[in-house]
Amino acid sequence: MGRVILLLLVILAAWLLWRAFGPGSAERYGAIRPNRQQQQQTPAIKGPDDDEEFLWNIEKNRFKERRAKEEAERKAREEEERRLRRERGNHSDEPGDDAPRP
Repeated sequence: MGRVILLLLVILAAWLLWRAFGPGSAERYGAIRPNRQQQQQTPAIKGPDDDEEFLWNIEKNRFKERRAKEEAERKAREEEERRLRRERGNHSDEPGDDAPRP
């Protein structure tokens, strides 16, 4: 009787090992190292120009810089216009401005 139980335990252990490490176990439980098909499906990022997030950040930063430059130019133009208006207001060429008002 003991030999039969021992034989069943050996068979059970062999079956469990076959299920755990045999062919097809990678698909059932997930592989530690991906096989060739999985490597081809997900391209590895080889450099910063392949990384979508990196490229998006570069584009975003360029947009912010361009926007800041445009804003600075707009403020400079507005300041120049204000300065010109002030100068025109002080030095008016209209003939009735120099005469004193009654």
